[in-house]
Amino acid sequence: MTSVGCDGRCFAVTGERPRIEPPPMHVVWAAVEAALAEDRAREDVTTLATVRADVMGRATILAKEPGVLAGLIVAEAVFRSLDPSIRFEARLQEGDRFARRATLAIVHGSVRSVLQAERVALNFLQRLSGTATMTRAFVQETKGTGAVILDTRKTTPGLRTLEKYAVRCGGGTNHRADLAVMAMIKDNHREALAREGLSLAEGVAGIRAYSAEHHGGVAAQVEVEIDSLDELEAALAGQPEWILLDNMGVETMTEAVQRTAGRAKLEASGGITLESIGRIARTGVNAISVGALTHSAPALDIGLDLTF
Repeated sequence: MTSVGCDGRCFAVTGERPRIEPPPMHVVWAAVEAALAEDRAREDVTTLATVRADVMGRATILAKEPGVLAGLIVAEAVFRSLDPSIRFEARLQEGDRFARRATLAIVHGSVRSVLQAERVALNFLQRLSGTATMTRAFVQETKGTGAVILDTRKTTPGLRTLEKYAVRCGGGTNHRADLAVMAMIKDNHREALAREGLSLAEGVAGIRAYSAEHHGGVAAQVEVEIDSLDELEAALAGQPEWILLDNMGVETMTEAVQRTAGRAKLEASGGITLESIGRIARTGVNAISVGALTHSAPALDIGLDLTF
C-alpha cells in the first residue's frame, strides 16, 4: 500500500480492498449522544407511559432491501448508551453483503430501552449502509482497472468520520479527512495565486515551506486541481504528488495520463456516475473521487421488529 502522507487519514493506492478500520470509539459515542439528545430519547413520552421498565424482550433488525452493511458498531452504541444491560448480537460483519429479509442483528433486553433507541439506531444504520452500498457499486464497476474509489469532504456536518467509515465498508478508500492533513490547490486557490502574480509551482513550494515550518519539518503532500490540458504542464512544474483532473472528458483524461507519464498520480473528479466510471477508470488514472457516496447515497430500508 502506498500512502499519501496523511497519517493514515488520507487516501492510499492499492490493488487490494482496504482493511476496514473501525472509527474511533470516542467519535462514535459523541455522535450517538448528540443524536439521542436531539431525539430526546430518554424522555420518550409514549414508551415511558405505556411500557413498564421490567418488561423484557428481543428485537430483530431486519433488511427490507439488499445492500452492504455499515454501522452496526454505531447502532450497538445507541442501545448500550441508553441501557448498558442490553445485549446486542450482530449476525453479519461490517462490509458484508446482505439480501432482502436478512437478519442483521438481534437485540435482547428491556423493551422500553429498545423502543427509545430504535429510531436513532436505525437512522445511523440506514444511512451508513446506504453509503456502503453505493460505494460497493462504484468499486465493482472499476474492478480490474487499478483505479481506487475515493470519497470527498462533501459529508454531513458532524458525521464525516462515520460516513468515511461507511465508504471503507463498501470497499472504497478515504481521501483527506480534513483541511490539515493534505494540501489541495483548487480553482479558487489558483485564482488567488494568479492575483498575486504567483505560479502553481510557487504555490506548491509555498505550501511545503509553510507546512514544514508549522509541522516539525514535515512538508505536507500536495494535490493540484486542473480543468484543462493547458494547465497540466504548469501543475507538473511544481512536482505535486497528485493532480486532480476536474470535469474532463474521457479522451482528455487519456491524454493527460499519457502526458503525465508517471510524474504525478492522477485523480479524476466531477460528475462521476455508475455509467461513466468504468470508462474513466480505463483511462489509466490512479483514483476517482465520487462526492455522491456521502452526499447523495439513499438510506437503505432497514427495520426493527419487536418480539417477546
